[in-house]
Amino acid sequence: MAAIASFSATHPGDPEPGDLIEIFRPAYQHWALYLGDGYVINVTPVDEGPPATFSSAKSVFSRKARVRMQLLKDVVGNDTYHINNKYDSTYAPLPVEEIIRRAEYLIDQEVSYDLLSNNCEHFVTLLRYGEGVSSQANRAISAIGFVTAAAGAFSLLGLLRSRSRERQY
Repeated sequence: MAAIASFSATHPGDPEPGDLIEIFRPAYQHWALYLGDGYVINVTPVDEGPPATFSSAKSVFSRKARVRMQLLKDVVGNDTYHINNKYDSTYAPLPVEEIIRRAEYLIDQEVSYDLLSNNCEHFVTLLRYGEGVSSQANRAISAIGFVTAAAGAFSLLGLLRSRSRERQY
C-alpha cells in the first residue's frame, strides 16, 4: 500500500483489494476495482488515446472496451473518487482471491460494452459479486422510459385534441 500513501492524503480512503472505486467525472461516474499496490482494473474504449480517459463521446457510443490494469491515480486524474461497495448489503462479495483471479484473467482482453446494459459499473460488480449491476444505468433506463411515456401521452393528447376540433366543424 505504500505506493498510494501520498495519493490517499488527497483522495479519501485506503482501498483494499476487491473494493469498488467510484470516480466522479464531470457528467457521470466511472467505476474501477481495486487490485492492490495502487492498481485498479477498469474498462476503457478500444482504440482511444490514453487508456485512462473514458470521458469522451466515443465512450458513450463504443460497443467494445479494453480491460486495463492501471494505477488508481492515473485513472482518477484530476477527478475525485471514493470506495463504494454499495451493493454489499444486497449481494455477498466473492472471496477476494477469486475477485482478483477473475480480474487478472481479463486484463488486456477486449469485451463488449453498452452504456445501459454492460458498462464499467456492470463490469466491476460482476467481478466483485458475480452479478453485473448498475444503478447509474437503471436510472438512465428509467429516465428514458419516463420521457418515452411522456412523449406518448403528449402525442395522444394532441391526437385527441385534433379529432375534437374536427368534430366541431
